[in-house]
Amino acid sequence: MRQTIVLFLLWTAAAASVAAPQGSHLYRDYCSACHGSNGDGGVGVPLSLPDFIDRVSDQYLFKTIRLGRPDRVMPAYEELSDAQVTAIVSYMRAWSKKPAPEYKDAAVSGDIKKGELVFAQNCQSCHGQAGIGGKGTGVTFSRPRDFKIVAPALSNSGFLNSATDEMIKDSIMHGREGSPMRGYAKQLGEKSINDVVAYIRSLQKEIPAKAKQSEPVSTLVYESSVGMEETLTAVKNSIIGSNFKVIRVQRLEQGYVEKGKEDDKKVIIYFCSFSMLDRALKLDPRAGLFLPCRITLIESNNKVKMYSINPAAMSHLFNNVELKMMCDELSEKYREIMEEASL
Repeated sequence: MRQTIVLFLLWTAAAASVAAPQGSHLYRDYCSACHGSNGDGGVGVPLSLPDFIDRVSDQYLFKTIRLGRPDRVMPAYEELSDAQVTAIVSYMRAWSKKPAPEYKDAAVSGDIKKGELVFAQNCQSCHGQAGIGGKGTGVTFSRPRDFKIVAPALSNSGFLNSATDEMIKDSIMHGREGSPMRGYAKQLGEKSINDVVAYIRSLQKEIPAKAKQSEPVSTLVYESSVGMEETLTAVKNSIIGSNFKVIRVQRLEQGYVEKGKEDDKKVIIYFCSFSMLDRALKLDPRAGLFLPCRITLIESNNKVKMYSINPAAMSHLFNNVELKMMCDELSEKYREIMEEASL
């Protein structure tokens, strides 16, 4: 009987461990790509920074994962269950040696107009006009940087629906040691900080509902009226005429089949606007997924077709409104180039 009870308890414990969400695994799968495997940051904020994890509540972390940051890089993880989100928060909380802080969910009383002036004088240079945040992700390619991200968007609906007034006030008063954000308790005083909090809260908007829109096609396809060599020349001329530079032309199968046996009827053209490339990578390094630009020519049954990926169809992957605008711009360029080459 005793052996049966022991076996039952062991089976119950094993079953519970299987059923319970593993925070470390979930963090690895959903968070580490941006925030680093140890929470030390990258495209996303450094979550394990002591002065961050010690000063944000579990409720704030939970809501941030659930709501994301609309039009920024951080997506909303609506597909995760509450138990899974809680498991991620618990895993992150283990980075701290302190218990999670608890903030009252009550409004801080302050003068919004005065807060706007104080914000403009002390906060706007980093957090942007009306708290819209810095440009892009803040990842630097050309030189070292002490801090890996730009200042967050304080007016973002995801942030303001996650953070309480008391937490925002605490952040302004004490800053974030280990980051450019310094404390303003002595410089501004509590009354002015209350005014700033009231102003930031006044920027809050409802999280926009996702509009159901037809997805753009993933691939752009145009048919040429001439043969391969003539089409290749027309595409190159159209690229140059659109102020892009042709980088190289190669057989599509190059590197995949034995040298000299590539199919001449499958060609890929690489081209680029270096100013656009620089702008895109500063906005979001993931732009490298579709840059440099490329158009593929395939001849079949005496017809030549031009193919390119449609950047506009990829923009939903990034949750970055500025990058979406660039994707739309680049998509239009592809269309113009291939339409002109097909005439």
